[in-house]
Amino acid sequence: MSTATHRNIDLVVAALTAGGADPSRVARMQVLPDAVTTAAAAAAALGVEVGQIANSLVFDADGDPLLVLTSGAHRVDTTKVAQLVGAQRVRRASPEFVRAATGQAIGGVAPVGHPAPLRTLVDRALESYDEVWAAGGIPHAVFPTTYGELVAVTGGTPADVA
Repeated sequence: MSTATHRNIDLVVAALTAGGADPSRVARMQVLPDAVTTAAAAAAALGVEVGQIANSLVFDADGDPLLVLTSGAHRVDTTKVAQLVGAQRVRRASPEFVRAATGQAIGGVAPVGHPAPLRTLVDRALESYDEVWAAGGIPHAVFPTTYGELVAVTGGTPADVA
């Protein structure tokens, strides 16, 4: 596993550091040899449970970006999420919408490092793991974190999203 850098990874590392993330975890950012664009692929590459993968999913909530950090073990209930955020409609965002909101491509969207902070929900299911893994800004990059750290660095709201 490489520690090669990329502009998006640098932005994510800077945002994690500025947000008070544990430096020892930030230093464990990894660039894997193959893209890990699904929770199952990331879990297999890291040798962890699929539930430990914090999927960064961007939704279109009445035209505004909404980031949902969810456990890789289940799917987001968009009706439930719409009720949680007071939106009429929450739907999966297009690749163009995701890139405009995050500066990152689907499959590598990190919880942080975006051009502007995004309204964020953090799946309470992630709390049951001592360590979770999130994307690092590109489809090959991942980093370890904790549920509490994800809530803190994103300014996110804990929520039951499935």
